Amino acid sequence: MRRLFPLPAPPVPAADGTAAAPAVTGADDREWTLDELADAYAYPAADDPARAGRSGWLRANMVSSLDGAAHHEGRSQPLSSDADMRIFGVLRAVADVVVVGAETVRQEGYRPARVREAFAARRAAAGQTTAPAIAVVTAGLGLDFGLPLFTEAPAPTVVLTGAGAPADRVAKARAAGVEVLFAGEGLGVDPARVAGVLAERGHTRLLTEGGPMLLGQFAAAGALDEMCLTLAPVVTVGEAPRIMKGPAVEVPERFTLASVLEEAGFLFTRYRRP
Repeated sequence: MRRLFPLPAPPVPAADGTAAAPAVTGADDREWTLDELADAYAYPAADDPARAGRSGWLRANMVSSLDGAAHHEGRSQPLSSDADMRIFGVLRAVADVVVVGAETVRQEGYRPARVREAFAARRAAAGQTTAPAIAVVTAGLGLDFGLPLFTEAPAPTVVLTGAGAPADRVAKARAAGVEVLFAGEGLGVDPARVAGVLAERGHTRLLTEGGPMLLGQFAAAGALDEMCLTLAPVVTVGEAPRIMKGPAVEVPERFTLASVLEEAGFLFTRYRRP
């Protein structure tokens, strides 16, 4: 893996005029350690000006083919790679909570995030649970609460919905021991309120893995702070959606390029809200 952007500053010659020794930098094509990746994808600190006025930081992680497909035959795995999965794991390991839509949970067969010893000290130092929680966004609560996602999670999985969600299904979820949080007054969530509701539970480092409809809702509401997009060197054709789906925004919102990594033709880009 190598860093394409930003490139490190060139070495500064010593005071006596001798050339500085070449340093090992992210621009070298080599295998990065998990700690190096975690540092590269660290969340902004609470006092970072980029977080001013925001209760948390919502980062998205998605993959796309060269022709813009968000998945192939309903699953993202055919677009992925070993490096993509390594970054996927690191993004989860530095997050407090993973926010995901109910349809993606069903299609991808979601399971709880794993406890990873490699990140135990880092998470403990940050005051995080041993693994990130999963927060499932759903309007109808049409979920199987007997699945391992809800029964075997090291950090309890929560459900995010609206106050107008079916009362019987809310009661069923709570009877199964699942915490249901309301982030909106209607049937579904208000995407602009998700970060605030999760921040009340101490979750400020937020990661969403979609799907496209949920990500489109976050973007349209101005709630998306960062986009981690893997561009896979494959073409799928077909009818797969783009990484975001929903009505067009009135004015396209511009993000700033923060970093680009590359391995085996895959580009791992990171864009942030200005």
